[in-house]
Amino acid sequence: MFATGVTIVTARSAAGELVGLTASSFNSVSLTPPLVLWSLAHKAASMPVFAAGSHYAINVLCADQKALAERFASRTEDRWAGVAHTPGVSGAPLLDGALATFECFNRSRYDEGDHVIFVGEVERCTHRADAAPLLYHGGRFYTEHPL
Repeated sequence: MFATGVTIVTARSAAGELVGLTASSFNSVSLTPPLVLWSLAHKAASMPVFAAGSHYAINVLCADQKALAERFASRTEDRWAGVAHTPGVSGAPLLDGALATFECFNRSRYDEGDHVIFVGEVERCTHRADAAPLLYHGGRFYTEHPL
């Protein structure tokens, strides 16, 4: 097992509904062009929005956003209630206070096992140099240098 950063992947449906989920399956693929990947279970309720949408955002969480990670990992009715965010260039929600954001074109999808691997082409990114990342290891979140 190894530690990973924690992300919340967000999108806006064609009808304007906001969707988002906590994911630790985030990785870089290529620098030229800038590509990243993440994966989602076929049975995920948000799969239709991500599969049909042209864009999404990957929000890398700061150490002080543990509660947000837990909220978007749960089956809470309204994950977005009271969550501060702004629309990105494509309309995908960017979470206020995130360590980094990647606004991505939904370039390709690969069915593998019980998941779909999404490859996104990064169209815009931001980062904060003044914050520490939220980490996930062994089924637990860590907010400081645990390992």
